[in-house]
Amino acid sequence: MTIGFRITGSCPETAARTGVVTTEHGSFETPAFMPVGTSATVKAMLPEQLKASGFGCILSNTYHLYLRPGHERIKRLGGLHRFMGWDRSILTDSGGFQVFSLATLRKVKEEGVTFRSHIDGSLHSLTPELAIEIQEALGSDIRMAFDECVAFPAERKEVEEAVRRTTDWARRCRDASRREEGGIFAIVQGGMHPDLRARSAGELVELDFPGYAIGGVSVGEGKDLQWETVAVTAPLLPEARPRYLMGVGTPQDILHAVSRGIDMFDCVMPTRNARNGTLFTSGGMVTIKQAQYADDPAPLDAACDCHTCRTFSRAYLRHLYLQNEVLSSVLLTVHNLHYYATWMARIREAIGRGNLGQFVKESLVCDNR
Repeated sequence: MTIGFRITGSCPETAARTGVVTTEHGSFETPAFMPVGTSATVKAMLPEQLKASGFGCILSNTYHLYLRPGHERIKRLGGLHRFMGWDRSILTDSGGFQVFSLATLRKVKEEGVTFRSHIDGSLHSLTPELAIEIQEALGSDIRMAFDECVAFPAERKEVEEAVRRTTDWARRCRDASRREEGGIFAIVQGGMHPDLRARSAGELVELDFPGYAIGGVSVGEGKDLQWETVAVTAPLLPEARPRYLMGVGTPQDILHAVSRGIDMFDCVMPTRNARNGTLFTSGGMVTIKQAQYADDPAPLDAACDCHTCRTFSRAYLRHLYLQNEVLSSVLLTVHNLHYYATWMARIREAIGRGNLGQFVKESLVCDNR
């Protein structure tokens, strides 16, 4: 079974659309947010809690699972779905962004990237072929092509080389694939250069992948350039294929990108912020450690119906956080992910009504710009 995508609605005011992505492990509605489970777990969350919030797809990472516990071990144990107890869809990142972040520990060559593990300094080589081999061993439903992500700012020549390699590596990933189930998404690069974005998208669309991602944003370019790059790139991608914006972001970022025609998102922000005591609420951001909440009997967000808000007070949540209790991470993560799931549902409803543009203007969002 390959990846299926069906558009179910569109907004006349914007380029937004609703749809359904179908994989071997079920379907999920778009626009969709995918919680990040880097090392085969969404931190502080049980799979059943993720399901209860309505998530149909999560993300795990090739780089981290390759280093520990190893893709071959996970394959012997029945694949990633069985290993982590998640029976819905899984998207795996190729590891390209993680290798990119190891700036002082890697060397890019035509055949791939040589890098030293951030864990023990051991030397490894990640090629397009190995990236696909790892992801197929994991058994993920959506696999990402290995790409070269460049920092911002970067010289144009460096970005051009990254575009060339990304196309070549995407072709090699496609040719290396041996698994019929699921499929590979290609990743459009090109930095902040509209003409290079157009070149990258054009070359990758010719290779005919079942889905396409926009990579190389949220690397220090700032919101204005990020939004401009998404606006330029999204229309270059096939309308009938899912479009995925990698590593973004805040509710405001997501809403803006949806209005440009993006369908899928991932970001560590809701889970990482939760563990750091920063919460998304209908009234704006809340930093739970602040003294003003020490005697506050109110729920974290009176407009939220998650288990945390239905059951516990701000005073109790602050107490757990200051005591470094494990339960703090659990309860705060439950809330933040529920907030994101609810936010995506509201966006889909607005598209269904045909007035996302009005929703953008009227909605109170947690703007982290």
